[in-house]
Amino acid sequence: TDYSSALGKITVRRAVESSQNIPFVEIMEKLKPSKSIKYLEKMGITTLTKEDNNLVLALGGLQDGISPLEMAGAYSTISNDGVYIEPAFYNKIEKKNGTLVVKPKQKTRRVFSKEVAYILKQLLTEPVLGENGTATYCTIPGMDVGAKTGTTDENYDRWLCGFTPYYTAVTWYGYDQNESIDYNDRNPAGLIWANVMRSVHTNLANAKFEKPNSIVTVTICSETGLKANSGCTNTYEEYFLAFSTPGKCTIHGGTALKNNKNSNTITKQTTTNNTENNKQEENKTTNLSNNYSATNINSSQNTTSTNTNKSTTTNSNINNTKTNSTSTQMKPTNSNISNSSVSNTTVSTNSISTSTDTP
Repeated sequence: TDYSSALGKITVRRAVESSQNIPFVEIMEKLKPSKSIKYLEKMGITTLTKEDNNLVLALGGLQDGISPLEMAGAYSTISNDGVYIEPAFYNKIEKKNGTLVVKPKQKTRRVFSKEVAYILKQLLTEPVLGENGTATYCTIPGMDVGAKTGTTDENYDRWLCGFTPYYTAVTWYGYDQNESIDYNDRNPAGLIWANVMRSVHTNLANAKFEKPNSIVTVTICSETGLKANSGCTNTYEEYFLAFSTPGKCTIHGGTALKNNKNSNTITKQTTTNNTENNKQEENKTTNLSNNYSATNINSSQNTTSTNTNKSTTTNSNINNTKTNSTSTQMKPTNSNISNSSVSNTTVSTNSISTSTDTP
């Protein structure tokens, strides 16, 4: 049992869709937190401590938290086909005649393969497109969107981290001193994210996440999670690395199915126990214009940010662990306001690297 009634056996895709917690704790228990920490550090996270080397890490329960700047850099690694690009606050400085004065020297490194990045992108579309999704209000017409919501204990912090083929953006919403956020059962960070991202994508050409040719599309039996046969009546399509495809279904007969390997869409898995929709998020975007909140928004090449706010995040709207409420709230350094609520949006331009690597 997670934060709601038990769902039984579910896929990782379904777990991402509605921010289930237990599957990710189980995954980290097998992988070990130390492996996750290595990847987080490669993706630019600098605030990890020895105390974070435990299973609470799977839910974002961190001693010192992560700033929106570093979170945006990490998420842009996924949208940049697995290449981390060090955040910078400006594109370049030129003289009036166009002569280049200075350009940032950003470190780049490959963290994982473009194939792994593509599968992560597809999994992260589920909170936006899935019927149980926690970020369904983040759709952008004509664009593929990947997104993940985050909420800490007592609703002290609300997050929305997401990306398109063009931009990655991260929004944190909370109080200078920890206080529960109640915004009519909606996620104010997500609503800000949706408004900003829809605005910056205005007049941009439609774009989809580009699927590498080496990604394998397999029809899966929903009952077993194995490769479907013609006798399987409840199926869906899923993406795999070539060496990680599952075996054949063991409970249904029939012949092997022929998969469309050029498919860029997923047929949604149907299930009888997916009614636990996270109602914390609303399917409608509204403009935020109340007199007690302030928003700081910057946009520049690769990654920009406007605050140093530290907070811990969990995968869902629950009070899951005492550790998650030990976050340290730091007032944004660029804020010249005295309002009781502050939100910060980090927008980064995705830059695709041509370097290659094995999965």
